[in-house]
Amino acid sequence: MSSSEHSLKDYLPILSMAGLILIVQILALLLSMPMETNEMQAFEDPTQVSNSIYYIVMILIFTLFVLIAIKKNMKWIISLFIYLAIVSTLYYVFFALFTLVPSLSGFEDILSILISIGLTVLLYKYPEWYIIDILGVCIAAGVSALIGISLSVIPVVILLVLLAVYDAISVYKTKHMITMAEGVMDLKLPILFIIPKHSDYSFIKESFKGGEKREAFFMGLGDAVMPTLLVVSANVFIENGGLSYPVLGAMLGTLAGHIFLSILVMRGKPQAGLPFLNSGAILGFFAGVLLSGASIL
Repeated sequence: MSSSEHSLKDYLPILSMAGLILIVQILALLLSMPMETNEMQAFEDPTQVSNSIYYIVMILIFTLFVLIAIKKNMKWIISLFIYLAIVSTLYYVFFALFTLVPSLSGFEDILSILISIGLTVLLYKYPEWYIIDILGVCIAAGVSALIGISLSVIPVVILLVLLAVYDAISVYKTKHMITMAEGVMDLKLPILFIIPKHSDYSFIKESFKGGEKREAFFMGLGDAVMPTLLVVSANVFIENGGLSYPVLGAMLGTLAGHIFLSILVMRGKPQAGLPFLNSGAILGFFAGVLLSGASIL
């Protein structure tokens, strides 16, 4: 009995993280419809592969910006930048949701601004793990939907492959991603999901000093966002009547990649998430394409 309880306790965080990824994907699919209707796409031509290169360059510039800020002990700049990004992303999320409610017509703007600012202030004043997780789901879904409707399937697949390679290099080779993660953890920002190891855990009281044992499991928001781009893009750009095989394939593939990744993480070493998650999403997507006979061009 005790061994089964022990194994259940061990695998609960994996299932919880998988649940958060699934919620992000479902919410992103829901948000993509009103976002597309309101023409929130970032690019005029979503089929251009150069759009993917643009995102990679932006990620590299942001990474350099964060590493320099950490080195110069100017973390407040990182906080300011991310809080502004949080407010704007939440605004898009709530604006898209409110457009689905006819009775709120004309009030979407002001309501979205007020709620976005209010939630960001709450996060700043009380960054507990469950508040970070809830807002993290909203932010991850919002970003996934916005980029997913802006890139068609081929550019998304190219972007996911490039990001998986970059993530592997930055974690296993240069290790700057680990440096960056450790450098911003104490800022208590919703750039990660947190699953506590015990019921009385407090993220606010977590110290993040080197060598100390972590009292929770962590996963970067990007690990949920990137594979979800393919889920959203497949739903928007592949002709189907509802959830299609390619969309379901990408979702199931992401979860399979997550389980494989989690087994390695439980052995105690930091792992690059995107090689597993993106590969799972891409393989699942193409399996769905083969099953449905859909055209991706």
